[in-house]
Amino acid sequence: MLGQVKQVWHRARERWWVRQVMDLALVGLVFLAVMAWQTRHLPTGAPAPDFTLRTLSGEQVRLSELQGKPVVLSFWAPWCGVCKAETSTLSALQGTVGGSAHVLSVAVAYEDEEDVRRFAREHSVDYPVLLGSDELMQAYRVNQFPTTFFVSSEGQLERAAVGYTTRLGLLWRMWL
Repeated sequence: MLGQVKQVWHRARERWWVRQVMDLALVGLVFLAVMAWQTRHLPTGAPAPDFTLRTLSGEQVRLSELQGKPVVLSFWAPWCGVCKAETSTLSALQGTVGGSAHVLSVAVAYEDEEDVRRFAREHSVDYPVLLGSDELMQAYRVNQFPTTFFVSSEGQLERAAVGYTTRLGLLWRMWL
């Protein structure tokens, strides 16, 4: 029996498309394993730590007041190259979800507010930028940038992603 299985397996591996599918499946498994490892310490499955933060325009935003719609909450730093690449992705997400969800970014690990303003201006950020703190980073256990959380409409941390995420990846995690 085992000999027959081996024989079928070797014949299947001789076909190029079987090899391609197997290689893609392996790459996918490695990708999912790395993603799970990167987010292993993040507090998903719990209520989102509440905060009240000031935006660059001076408004106050309280997370608990946003309940009723999902929230995409992206932590970033002005010196982070990957964060620069992800700003257009967050803008595209904001345009896609419109008023059905909140897309917010939290600037942390910055020297002064002008660094954050310059970053937002240079990258045409069109979603709210909140000015975060080291305490907020600790509450969310953020130690890599960008780190994006997906908060349910009830205020629960459902999922998280570390590093660059495509618009499709953000949408998938948001509506999963």
